[in-house]
Amino acid sequence: PQDYVDVRKKMGKSIDGTESKEISLLSLVMRLCVSFPASIALMEGLVRFGLLEPSSKDDTKMVMTIVAFISTALVLFLPGGKRHRGTSVLKDIVAKCPPPVGSGDDGKVTLKDMFQGGSGSKTVQHGATVALESVKAKYVINCAGSYSDQIARMIGDDSFYIKPRLGDYILLNRNQGHLAHSTIFPCPDPVLGKGVLVQQTLWGNLILGPTARDMHNKETRDMSNESIQEYILSKCKQLCPYFDAKEAIHGFCGARSKSSRGDWIIEPSSKDANFIHVAGIDSPGLAGSPAISLYVVELMQKAGLKMPPNINFNPNRAPIITPKVGLRGLKMGPPGKNDSDGKDEATMAKNVICKCEKVTELEVVRALRRSLPIDSTQGIRKRTRAGMGHCQGDAENYDCECRVRAIISRENGVSPEEVGGRPWPATSTLSQRWVYKDDMQKEGLEKRMNNN
Repeated sequence: PQDYVDVRKKMGKSIDGTESKEISLLSLVMRLCVSFPASIALMEGLVRFGLLEPSSKDDTKMVMTIVAFISTALVLFLPGGKRHRGTSVLKDIVAKCPPPVGSGDDGKVTLKDMFQGGSGSKTVQHGATVALESVKAKYVINCAGSYSDQIARMIGDDSFYIKPRLGDYILLNRNQGHLAHSTIFPCPDPVLGKGVLVQQTLWGNLILGPTARDMHNKETRDMSNESIQEYILSKCKQLCPYFDAKEAIHGFCGARSKSSRGDWIIEPSSKDANFIHVAGIDSPGLAGSPAISLYVVELMQKAGLKMPPNINFNPNRAPIITPKVGLRGLKMGPPGKNDSDGKDEATMAKNVICKCEKVTELEVVRALRRSLPIDSTQGIRKRTRAGMGHCQGDAENYDCECRVRAIISRENGVSPEEVGGRPWPATSTLSQRWVYKDDMQKEGLEKRMNNN
């Protein structure tokens, strides 16, 4: 699609190399990127840093640009089709939505929570085991992320294990996005990877990070929130010195499924040729996922699976998001004022569910009625950006988290408690998602940015 091509041209990656040993490592990275068969990267070569990043304080640094950008939409929006369930009054459901919590102390998100993501499936039947069943298959693809080693053990394969590596980010407001027009990161570390980076997101925010905190390393595992913030902010300041740390609106963390073998594992199991491992897929797993999927298809065919082309397959998908012109035709208000009955699309198209991102009820419903089931507000966020704006789903602002949860409850015919949500306050290093209200915390971020 043309919009994807335009975005790919717009974005790039800049690797900062200041010493001769770093330049030689950059050359190695170039060779790896060119030779890696699953890579879709296109090398554009080394150029002067100042030509790409006018906001940098050192225009003598050398950079390498890699035109390699895969829109999240390309992966998330592939499934299509329609599905629809019953109707209900949204405001009544919103009133019943409890704030979700993590499984740790004081509701804190734990590593196990990260493995499971934001799915609501673990709360179905209120967490009680109601039945057990065995599923037989001729072929199995083990793509269970941080649980992939446990799945492998089920067939006696102990050829690898997963060593979770946490990556922490800090997200800044959109008024900071203009400071980076491509992705800037330091010379990659041979062990920890590409290091912290500075990047403008597709939606204009400035994102800083990630860290690389191995959970088997006590020193990195037990880092305080303040230490994590200082690590990210101080290192990113070396790449882009002019950002305002007080514009932070969110801090989040994810667990990468780093394998004990040090690389992606995409191969048949030594225990069973029909059991295909797709394990240890850490960064850049999203960018590599289309190529990975094609390779897995080849492996399945070699294992004997017949795959005749589906002549009815339609590669085109109707859009979920409708472009807006300001607030024209949109209506905002408390739950119940503009809500539809789940049938009237004209009403749904006007009813704003997320004020910051101007996401409507109809856009949420479109995502839910496709063939891929969605059981969490996380799934809707990734398809519509509902809850990803400046207020980050502030319950005291527009409470879009509960509004989305209510729509999922209505459409899927389940209770609000069974709908997965971001654990409150759903931020890894900040006290809450909406730190724009907390002057003391903003001043602390600025101080840690300037610590060396």
